[in-house]
Amino acid sequence: MHLLVSAMSTFPKAFIAAIVKSLLRGKSLIQAILAYWVTPLTANGTSTKRKEESKSVQEFLKEAEAALLGPVSGNGLVELCAGLKTQFFERLQTDMECMLPSYSHQLPTGGECGQYLALYVGGSTLRVALVELRGREAGEGKQSEIVNMRNFRIGKDIKDLEGMAFFDWMGQRIQETLSTSLSREHSLEKPLPVALAWSFPIEQTSLGGGKLLRMGKAFLADKGLLGEELGQIVKQACKNQGLNVELRAILNDSSACLLSRAYSYTSTRFGLILGTGVNMAAYLPVMGIGKPKFGVRPDGWFNQASHVIVNTELGMFGHNILPMTRWDHALTRAHPRPDFQPLEHMVSGMYLGEVARLALLEAIETAGLLGGVVPPSLEAPYSLGTDTISMIESDSTPQLKEAIGLFSERHPSSYTPTTSDLLAIQSIASFVSVRSSALVASCVFTLWDCRLEAEQAYISTLPESSPERQRAEADMRLENTTVAFNGSVIENYPGYLSSCQRYVNELVDGKGLAEPRSINLVPAKESSLMGAAVALACVERDD
Repeated sequence: MHLLVSAMSTFPKAFIAAIVKSLLRGKSLIQAILAYWVTPLTANGTSTKRKEESKSVQEFLKEAEAALLGPVSGNGLVELCAGLKTQFFERLQTDMECMLPSYSHQLPTGGECGQYLALYVGGSTLRVALVELRGREAGEGKQSEIVNMRNFRIGKDIKDLEGMAFFDWMGQRIQETLSTSLSREHSLEKPLPVALAWSFPIEQTSLGGGKLLRMGKAFLADKGLLGEELGQIVKQACKNQGLNVELRAILNDSSACLLSRAYSYTSTRFGLILGTGVNMAAYLPVMGIGKPKFGVRPDGWFNQASHVIVNTELGMFGHNILPMTRWDHALTRAHPRPDFQPLEHMVSGMYLGEVARLALLEAIETAGLLGGVVPPSLEAPYSLGTDTISMIESDSTPQLKEAIGLFSERHPSSYTPTTSDLLAIQSIASFVSVRSSALVASCVFTLWDCRLEAEQAYISTLPESSPERQRAEADMRLENTTVAFNGSVIENYPGYLSSCQRYVNELVDGKGLAEPRSINLVPAKESSLMGAAVALACVERDD
C-alpha cells in the first residue's frame, strides 16, 4: 500500500483531478492509470498473484466500458434516436398509457402578474406556497418569487391516514401557511383559486379537475375516495378549516417544469424531470396526436387549442431498442414490473446505483476487486445508492480518501479498500452515469426532432397568410430551444449536466441543418410550485 501511495504522491493534484474528470466522460484512460499504479507493486516479481488480479481488473473495466459506453459511441446514438422517433410517433397515436395530452394548451405570455396559491403533493412532502409573478419585464431573476412557503414531511403516520383524514391534514397545513398571508378579500364568499402539482395518478377531466385513482407509495388517502373528484375533495378539506378554495389547475411535475421556465424563457418547449424517476413534457401540435388520446372533452376546447402540453411518460419507452448489458438484464429479471419502464431502469436515480452494484459484484467475484471480498451489505438489492456513487465520483482528492472513507462507512468489510479499488469503482460509476446522460440526451434530441416534424405538418394545413401560420413558422425558426430541467440526478450528479448537454450538442450538429440550431438545458428551480402558479395565472388571464 505504501508503494501505491508513494507512486501517487508523484502526481500533481491537478493531474489527478484531470484523470477523475476523464472518468466522467467514460474515457479508457482509467486502464492506463491503473496499469501505472499496479506496476510498482509487482516490478520486483514479489506478487505475481496481485499482478494477475490487477490485470484482470483492467480487463474487466475495459469490458465494462465497451458494454456500457460502446453502444452510445460512434453512430450508436443516431441509430437509437431513429428507433425512439418511431416509438414516439406511434405512441402519440394510440397508446393510452403514455404521450398523454394534458388540458394545458396555452403557454404564458410573460405578462401574467399577481399572487397565486400553489400546492405540491409528492411521495414524502407536502409543500404550500404563495407565489408572486411580476412579469418578464421585471428583469432576469426577478420575474417570480416564492413569497411564503412551508414544507411538511409526509412520514408513515401521515401516509397511514385514510381517506378524508389525509386531506383534512392537508387543509390544516394550508391554513397554517396562509394564516398570515391571505388578504381580506378572500373570504368564504369569494373562493381562493388554487393550483396543485400532484405526483400521483388521476383521471384528469378538465384543467382543474380529475378523478382520484390509487395513489401507491404506501398512501391510504385513496381509501373510500376512489373515483371522487379531487377538486371537490381539496375544497371540502379546506372548507373544514374555514378556507374557501377552488382547485383550478392540476399538473404533473414535468408539465409544471415546462411552464415554470416558459414564463421567463419564451423559447421553452420541453420540461425534463430526472431524479428518482425520469419524465418529459413537450408542447406539441394537437393535430399530431391521435383523437382517442383526448378522451371526452368539450368541443370548445379543440376550437381554442392548436397545441397542448403532452406528458410523455418517458420512462416507458425504449422496448427492444435500448442497448442493454447483462447487468441491465439482471436488474430487469428481478424487477416486479420488468417491461413497464425500460428507459427509467437505465437512466434514473432509482436504478443507477443498482446497475453499478451488479457490475461491482461481478468485478469483485471475477477480477479480485476489493481483494475479492464482497462487503455483506452489498449483497442486498439496491443497497448501493445513487447518492453513494455520486459522492464517490465527486472525490477529486489525490488518494481518494473521502471516497474510501464513505465507501468503508456505508459498506464495511474485513477488507480495507485501497485507492486503486476506489478508482475502479469510480470508473464503473462513471460508465453507468455517462451512459445515462447519453440516453437522456437522445430522448431530448429526438423529441425536439419530432416536434419540428409535427410543426411542419401543422403549418402545411394552414392558409398561407393566416396569423396562425405566421406564428407557427416563427416558432419553427427558433434558433435556440429551451429544455427546462429539475431533479436530483441532473442537478447534483457530478458532471452529469455537462455530459448530457455535450451529447445533445453533438446530435444537433450531426443533423446537418441548413440554419444554426441549439437545444439548451436550463434549470427550473422550485418548478412544481412555480409551474403550478403559472398554470393558474394562465387560467385567470383567460377568464
